[in-house]
Amino acid sequence: MTIRRGHLSHHFDGVAVKKLAPVDASRDSSNQHEVTGSEPLVRILGPEDRKFPRGGEDNRFPATYIWLEGEQVALAEEGWLSWYDSRRNDPKRSAEWRLYYQSNPVTDMMSPGDILFLARTTDGHLLFIITPDGGTIRNQLLWLFGLDDQIGLAFESQEIGRDTDAELDFAARYILDELGIEPEEPEADRLDSLIEKFGLKFPPTRVLSGLARMSLPEVNPKDDPDEALVLWMEREEQLFRRLERHIVAERIREGFATEDAVDVDGFLGFSLSVQNRRKSRAGAALENHMAAILDVHGLRHARGVETENRNKPDFLFPGQDEYRDPDFPSPRLTMLGAKSTLKDRWRQVLSEAIRIEQKHLLTLQPGVSENQTDEMRSKLLQLVVPRGLHETFRPAQRDWLMDVSAFLALVVSRQT
Repeated sequence: MTIRRGHLSHHFDGVAVKKLAPVDASRDSSNQHEVTGSEPLVRILGPEDRKFPRGGEDNRFPATYIWLEGEQVALAEEGWLSWYDSRRNDPKRSAEWRLYYQSNPVTDMMSPGDILFLARTTDGHLLFIITPDGGTIRNQLLWLFGLDDQIGLAFESQEIGRDTDAELDFAARYILDELGIEPEEPEADRLDSLIEKFGLKFPPTRVLSGLARMSLPEVNPKDDPDEALVLWMEREEQLFRRLERHIVAERIREGFATEDAVDVDGFLGFSLSVQNRRKSRAGAALENHMAAILDVHGLRHARGVETENRNKPDFLFPGQDEYRDPDFPSPRLTMLGAKSTLKDRWRQVLSEAIRIEQKHLLTLQPGVSENQTDEMRSKLLQLVVPRGLHETFRPAQRDWLMDVSAFLALVVSRQT
């Protein structure tokens, strides 16, 4: 093991999932609505009533309502959830558990057929996560929590303990980031020693990429390029987030207030810059590490050179001169785009090299939906995903996916 990681149980005690029935997503005039509970949900939420009493302390579950459809949290709302047996005072009848949720912007968006993930964190907080069925987020959450792919109208649950405790590898951390959860770093002291020389400034991405590779000398990109790419990206992500934590903490200590007013615009601008830096840096890091792998394997390539109409594919094989030479055989040309995440941006690569009929796209996004991969296949775009992430995809997709080793072998065959 080259990287120490945390575990899912550090964040969650359990999770339940169901497909929303029409009655679950009812938009009546009431301020609170219900989802019918069941025994699997009792195992996650417990057998005690958790409802707002007429008098006394509020013992409802604190909750975060989350709507997820694409990359990052699309909408989130803080609130509460009530949980109780509506037949508790009638001992002659079996229990009938109900989960009451608030009307809010998240629940207003949900519809019958959407998927509800109800996750309980280790501090007793509930995440009420709604995502459309059949999408990438659905696939990612099912994989993260180890849930069955067949989702019905009744709750199915998974307690997270010794037998089901997943290690927070690159894919798991990616998905937690979608939920707005940043895992604690087991190697904080080691990472701090590596980034100490940067002080409170971000180095160029190529410098941080180089440091990530140097810090993992046991990783062999020649023997296993798939593992190397993921481990290098994971280490760079750790280094970046650790440095970011120090820089953000210092900026918060400085404050966003003057003698006369609170600098709201300054705070919002700083927050936006943090998010934008995360996104742009991840894409550049992926290119840096892939270029290092290509160099180790001795493959001729050019980065970011122009083809036509000012298009600049991330990688062009064997190079720009060959691409522009009309006598150079098109079947020996290869193009590789590199996008750490996809959403709808994958279509951009389709026009980046007209001479190359089938294009290749490298991504680290786990569990891409079947709708997207089916469309990619129809557009002659081959998705390249490191082998360790293939398990996050559905079985019907895996035979079509290409891993990094297979892509390198393809380029070698064209350059021989």
